[in-house]
Amino acid sequence: MKKVLVLGCTGSIGTSTLEIIRNFPEDFKISGLTAHNNEKKLLELSQEFGCKHLLTSKNPIENLNNLIQETKPDIVVNGIAGSAGLLPSKIVLENKIDLALANKETVVMAWPLIKKLAEKNKSNIIPVDSEHSAIFSLINQVGKENISQLVITASGGPFRELSKDELKNVTLEQALKHPTWNMGRKITIDSASLANKGLEVIEANRLFDTPTEKISVTVHPQSLVHSLVRTNDGMLYGQISDPDMKHPIYSALTYPFNKENYLKHFDLFDCTMTFYKPRYEDFPMLTYAFEAAKKAGSYTIAYNAANEIAVDAFINKKIGFLGIPQLVNKVLQADWTKEPESFDDVFEVDRWARKLSQENL
Repeated sequence: MKKVLVLGCTGSIGTSTLEIIRNFPEDFKISGLTAHNNEKKLLELSQEFGCKHLLTSKNPIENLNNLIQETKPDIVVNGIAGSAGLLPSKIVLENKIDLALANKETVVMAWPLIKKLAEKNKSNIIPVDSEHSAIFSLINQVGKENISQLVITASGGPFRELSKDELKNVTLEQALKHPTWNMGRKITIDSASLANKGLEVIEANRLFDTPTEKISVTVHPQSLVHSLVRTNDGMLYGQISDPDMKHPIYSALTYPFNKENYLKHFDLFDCTMTFYKPRYEDFPMLTYAFEAAKKAGSYTIAYNAANEIAVDAFINKKIGFLGIPQLVNKVLQADWTKEPESFDDVFEVDRWARKLSQENL
């Protein structure tokens, strides 16, 4: 039986993780739970799972280290949203524990440091994003040496068919109506702007040590194909399932094994799959992400920080939807060439990028 610590247990990733554990009580046991500020829900889950080890974001980050040492989990699911998820990832790996990672910012902001820490402590980092989970699985099956290209699929979000003029007037309420996925507010808006796909390009570049020239994005509105790899002989191999985060979470929890489960099998009959080229000019957040990944240094940290500030400003109706890429582009014009040498450096760059973003609102 695996002991599982769930970070961000009341969010979408955490909720799906707990649903899996409910269905596999003989395979998994909750050793600890953390939540942002929903203390009522946290206590309810504590009673349901018989888990006494709880934390909220009100507690100092050092308390997470104590929680891990007390509960000794076999794997930690990091479902914390945003840059707040980076330090918890670091603490998990410092404790030599496997990390099921749904927090993009851990990779986008500090991958060289995180990778070094994981290698030093012989901890596995298993991606939970559906796209990266798919690529991770395909690489394990096909062999990285046989792969010439990674193809990341994107739903295109709710504005896929709108013209650039129409994008000027879209509302927050429209941006939050994702056609295929049920996610948190920030990631839903990122999906609408394609910033989420931009972050995933950066992740793929780093997680799988693949140059951006060998990474492409295709818009796939049905969200059935979660990513593909092209092998050296030109053939494409993809992972197909209904758009449900329980699939990649279960794969991470059971890694390195491939086990039967209760999840619905995908039915090929009566399904339609379409694929389109991304509209890079109308959704420039994707272009900026490719550029940030190529430049390395601290550009990806600046990209992420500026986007978080811009999305918050959009949610609070301080800027329009197209103001998001405009702000990010302004911030990326600064010099971010210095590579962080420590986690303190990472957070210093993040603070500076956020300050610059606020000044340019």
